[in-house]
Amino acid sequence: MYAQRLAIPVSRCLVLRPISARIFSSETFTQGLHTSALRKDIDSAAKYIGAGAATIGVAGSGAGIGNCFGSLVIGYARNPSLKQQLFSYAIMGFALSEAMGLFCLAMAFMILFAF
Repeated sequence: MYAQRLAIPVSRCLVLRPISARIFSSETFTQGLHTSALRKDIDSAAKYIGAGAATIGVAGSGAGIGNCFGSLVIGYARNPSLKQQLFSYAIMGFALSEAMGLFCLAMAFMILFAF
């Protein structure tokens, strides 16, 4: 009655249903599955920002590898008799630094393609 005075179609008015009818109606389930285009854009932007932030670790890994082998060259120049021991330490540092870079890259791909 009130909706007719405001010239609002009755189909746009709030229709109260019993609780059991609202819970088990098929409208309720299908309405929750739709997302707006704006929400999808925000989600995809967040994915790209997160993946970009995760790939910063790959650059850090490259800097760590360069630092490791640079220190190897300096150490070998100072004491050539420790070549074998210094090289084993350098390889261990390289492996740890490279592993961290690969973990960062794997996390970036998981953010992009798994979520």
